[in-house]
Amino acid sequence: MRIITINLNGIRSAAKKGLFDWLRHEDADVICMQELKAQDADLQQSHLFLEGYHAYFHCADQKGYSGVGIYSRYEPQEIKKGLGWQVADQEGRYIAIKLGNLWIASLYMPSGTSGELRQAIKFDFLDRYEQHLKNQLEDEWIICGDLNIAHKQIDLKNWRGNQKHSGFLPEERAWMDKLLGEMQYIDAFREVNQEADQYTWWSHRGRAWEKNVGWRIDYQIITPGLKPTIKSAKIYKQQRFSDHAPLTIEYDIVLMRNL
Repeated sequence: MRIITINLNGIRSAAKKGLFDWLRHEDADVICMQELKAQDADLQQSHLFLEGYHAYFHCADQKGYSGVGIYSRYEPQEIKKGLGWQVADQEGRYIAIKLGNLWIASLYMPSGTSGELRQAIKFDFLDRYEQHLKNQLEDEWIICGDLNIAHKQIDLKNWRGNQKHSGFLPEERAWMDKLLGEMQYIDAFREVNQEADQYTWWSHRGRAWEKNVGWRIDYQIITPGLKPTIKSAKIYKQQRFSDHAPLTIEYDIVLMRNL
């Protein structure tokens, strides 16, 4: 099973940059997208369709903001939109589908870079989502998305200068420690790639992309039972569709139902 996750920074913008042409050649089973910056009506445009895929979206109430989506080759038995609190639901930050014995989610965590209020909202989101994660461990999950947190020093180029900045705050990193420690979730990428300079987001400033001065803030987080199924992981950088790069992970997973 091949799963791709990417923050688009606008689905229509990414489409103009060739995203859907690339996706047609990637033959993914599931594609998780974040930051659609579109409404449901916008997403009915034919150039945003992928032949052979079912598409599901959770858009923000505010136009041109946030939003998540999933394209799946398989029709799900169940679809969940939102997490049950205002920021997650009104800002279109979560959608999940159930395929046989497996849940796959597309998550767009709030950023705190715009100031103290949004950072407080982010901390509240982390606390609430932690409880949600604890309650879903009876199933197998692949949680794809932009968490807006770099976990360890290896996960961003300028870690020394960012220790007081949103995305690398001690409290955020401690949350990731707990997620991947006590709660036993797995960072699928790091299971197969321990190398430095592996980033998924680059600022538009200071020629960051060209110099590879980036952050690894896009993840596929999996439940522990799926750890043995991870086959490979890659960050695609040959084309640039967004300020984020697609993260593709392949799993040795067979769905229990005949889909």
